Amino acid sequence: MKLTYVLPLIALLAIGCGSGDNKAPGSGTQADKPATPAAPFKVALITPGPVDDSGWNALAYDGLQAIKTDLGAEVNNQQAIGTQIKDTMRQYAQDGYNLVIGHGFEYNEPSIQVAKAFPNTVFVSSSGGKTAPNAGAFRFYLEQGFYLCGMMAGYMTKSGKVAMIGGDNVPSIVSTFHGFKAGFLAAKPNGQVIEVFTGNGEDVAAAKQATLQAIANGADFVIHQANAAAQGVFDACKEKGVYAFGANMDQNGNPSGIVIASATIIAKPAFLDLAKRVKDHTYKGEVSLMGMDKGAIDFVVNPALANKVPADVLKKLDQAKADIKSGKIIVPMDKF
Repeated sequence: MKLTYVLPLIALLAIGCGSGDNKAPGSGTQADKPATPAAPFKVALITPGPVDDSGWNALAYDGLQAIKTDLGAEVNNQQAIGTQIKDTMRQYAQDGYNLVIGHGFEYNEPSIQVAKAFPNTVFVSSSGGKTAPNAGAFRFYLEQGFYLCGMMAGYMTKSGKVAMIGGDNVPSIVSTFHGFKAGFLAAKPNGQVIEVFTGNGEDVAAAKQATLQAIANGADFVIHQANAAAQGVFDACKEKGVYAFGANMDQNGNPSGIVIASATIIAKPAFLDLAKRVKDHTYKGEVSLMGMDKGAIDFVVNPALANKVPADVLKKLDQAKADIKSGKIIVPMDKF
């Protein structure tokens, strides 16, 4: 009778003291379980026009692609204007995007409003002056490049008249035109500047007509802020044998062959710096000024047309560029 009860007790003890190799399914430690994959870093770009415009929108798209390549981010871009802006921002935030970039002054105010409801998403516009804890702007000091374009025009004009052709009449564009005018008058104190806005940065025909009219009124150099409609400006200048300036991106290679120099934005450093700070959770709502001193702005003479620019003018432009970088020349910039 004793053996009958002792043997089951020994068996139970053996089971209770068994080695870890006999674990029941699902009873492993936390270290044995696969790690949960980290959520992807997601960045969205909203532009006022198509990203293949070889100008303002294209440079932002290049910056977005740099974020994708260098930081391994998941990226997306969409065109949105007017009443579409807030809805587009909200949708990206709801979809878990960490950073939403609105490329232009018109995105600053909407981003401040939307940011209140989405504290885990950072909203940044590439112009503007308003900020919030998770929203802000970085402003490209493009006025510096426009100033040098104006100076070149002032030294080289024969008629004493130049033109500025804009698409949308917004503060950021108006400010760059003020920079161009300041440079022009610095070189040609008694010169005249013609300013025209078509109201549409995608209407090529309207930009061409406005440029033809300005040339008919005596302009022999033309700069634009017309985004995709810039081709209309270039076509008109080619038709009338007038030099044009490129804006935002290096447009010296435009097929028209009349772009003598370009005021350019180098977006990659600014976009990457912003994205890194958002990814590292060190971003604070602010307005960052990106100028020549930070390598974000440049003035590039078209090498194919450099022989058309007098040597003394090139020398003056080089000196002015150096003075802008050092802070000796302070280019005017509107506050908004």
